[in-house]
Amino acid sequence: MNSLTIAALLLVFLGLAYQQGWSLSRRLATPQGSLHSRPVYHGSLVAIWTLAPALLVLALWALFGSTASRAFIIANLPAEIVDQGGPALQSAIQRVRQIASGFGVAGDAQPYEAAAGQALRQFQVITSATVLAAITAFAAVSLYFARRRVAPELRARNEVERLVSYLLLACSAVAVLTTLGIVLSLVFEAARFFTFVSPVDFFFGTVWNPRFSTTGSGSGEYGLLPLLWGTVMVAAIAMFVALPIGLMTAIYLSQYARPRVRNVVKPVIEILAGIPTIVYGFFALVTVGPFLASAGAAVGIDIRATSALTAGIVMGIMIIPFISSLSDDILRQVPRAMIDGSIGLGATRSETIKRVVLPAALPGIVGAFLLAVSRAIGETMIVVLAAGNSPFLRANPGEPISTVTVTIVNQLTGDQDFASPQSLVAFALGLTLFVMTLFLNMAALYIVRRFREQYE
Repeated sequence: MNSLTIAALLLVFLGLAYQQGWSLSRRLATPQGSLHSRPVYHGSLVAIWTLAPALLVLALWALFGSTASRAFIIANLPAEIVDQGGPALQSAIQRVRQIASGFGVAGDAQPYEAAAGQALRQFQVITSATVLAAITAFAAVSLYFARRRVAPELRARNEVERLVSYLLLACSAVAVLTTLGIVLSLVFEAARFFTFVSPVDFFFGTVWNPRFSTTGSGSGEYGLLPLLWGTVMVAAIAMFVALPIGLMTAIYLSQYARPRVRNVVKPVIEILAGIPTIVYGFFALVTVGPFLASAGAAVGIDIRATSALTAGIVMGIMIIPFISSLSDDILRQVPRAMIDGSIGLGATRSETIKRVVLPAALPGIVGAFLLAVSRAIGETMIVVLAAGNSPFLRANPGEPISTVTVTIVNQLTGDQDFASPQSLVAFALGLTLFVMTLFLNMAALYIVRRFREQYE
């Protein structure tokens, strides 16, 4: 079905319905009696009720159209192909769809495939015309009845606002249900993993050696601590780099920089946030890592090219725009009266920043910091290329390490059946990251509430 045709048809009905409701309500507004709602609300209400049934028909076809198409193809395939099932049936269905689309298939098409493809093409034409006719009919009937509802006493504004509130509630529900679905999927799959491996061995183990096997057994060692320590080490190094540079940049841009300088410097800094992380990883691998290794050798310190230090420094550079941009916006929201009062009492600009601006903006700065920490904990590509992928407990940041995110990628790479502990452990690691982020958010809420009470 041509999506552009459907979109154009819906736009035509939208404009027509709005114009009909708006113009009719304008004619009903006489000097003897006024409308309850403005014409714009009448037009919006007629447009909403006109499109709602058409969108419902379109949604039903989107849900069940693929199933109907598959059933039609199966009905036109030979019985011996259908009886085989599995990959053979799926391959036959895919070839028929390719023939119907006109792109052709690899090799010569069998006679039954060509016949099924031709029948499917006719079926698609008929169903597309039927759906378009249904959309048109429902929209026209809805427009007729919605137009009849327009009257001076119609509370169109109330209905439109109520429908908008329902729409906003549905959008909020989508976000909440998506989060709930992610959490439940992690919990259920992690519970399956813990049937193979003891939670005590997982959360307190110091050795990571999953030993991939095809038997589905629980052989291997799944100690989380080396991965958790590597994640914390890289994130801490990144924060040591990003927090002072980002915060000082924000202070300069919000308190010292001239408008012309600020308008140039801030967009340049924010360009760093738009660079893909794979580019940062490549930069760490070919530039920063060798530089740190040669610099360490010059002073007698052994630093590997792929290490926690390399990944942490480059990740800190990547996170600088998050802290600087958010902190700059927060610092500029501090009331000007507080700054002028401090300067009026004889404080210097630096004393005002240290004793007035920063304490007042501290809750927002903490939020920006925790957002950057969450970004560092969840980063993957930089540590994949620059950290070394060595899951061992090491206190030296110049040595290779591995992180939770890198291990999730490794465990889910390749042909996995999601029934062995070697694959299911990725969900347990993902659940661990989720819990870590949750505790960070709880700590942020506590700090923000405490300092807000102090400055209210």
